[in-house]
Amino acid sequence: MTYSTTNHTLKSTVNKQLTQHLFTRRAVIPVRKDVLWRIERGIVRTLTWSEDGTSITLGYWGLGDIVGYPLSTVNPYQIECLTSVEATILPPHLWHEDINALLCHIQQAEELLSILHRKPTSLKLWQFLVWLSEKFGRDLEQGKLIDLNVTHQDISEVLNTTRVTVTRLLQKFEEEGKILRHKRSIVLNLPTQLTKH
Repeated sequence: MTYSTTNHTLKSTVNKQLTQHLFTRRAVIPVRKDVLWRIERGIVRTLTWSEDGTSITLGYWGLGDIVGYPLSTVNPYQIECLTSVEATILPPHLWHEDINALLCHIQQAEELLSILHRKPTSLKLWQFLVWLSEKFGRDLEQGKLIDLNVTHQDISEVLNTTRVTVTRLLQKFEEEGKILRHKRSIVLNLPTQLTKH
């Protein structure tokens, strides 16, 4: 028991010595082959581009998630802040201490990949909204608010469809009572048990 307490104290001391950085919304977090970033506050997306310059979203990440070039072989690779962000640099000698966060990164990436292969597009969009609500959701009286400001264009890029299709399907979901609009955000209007995959 003493060892565990000492180990916890040592880890806390090391974490306090790690360098934290603040980034503004739409800022790009620097990437290096020997650095991972732990998100302490805010939301980022990782992305790359196709040959024709179309952006390809690789994932959305928030509190406690770890991102960085060492987790990817994709080139180019970018980490963009969707909100203001506070992130901590994790040097390689400490990566093993965040194994759970690394496993979570893999699981989330695979879950998003499975959603992207769903058909028809309406199911793909719905499952993506559910995924966002589970990751960045906040309970309201009316349902689950997706606490992330994503545009129809952002969603269309993730789902590899057109902005017009996303707009049309969101209008359809709203008419069916599946979603509500809350300012510029979306609220999923279904009982909790029905939003699970």
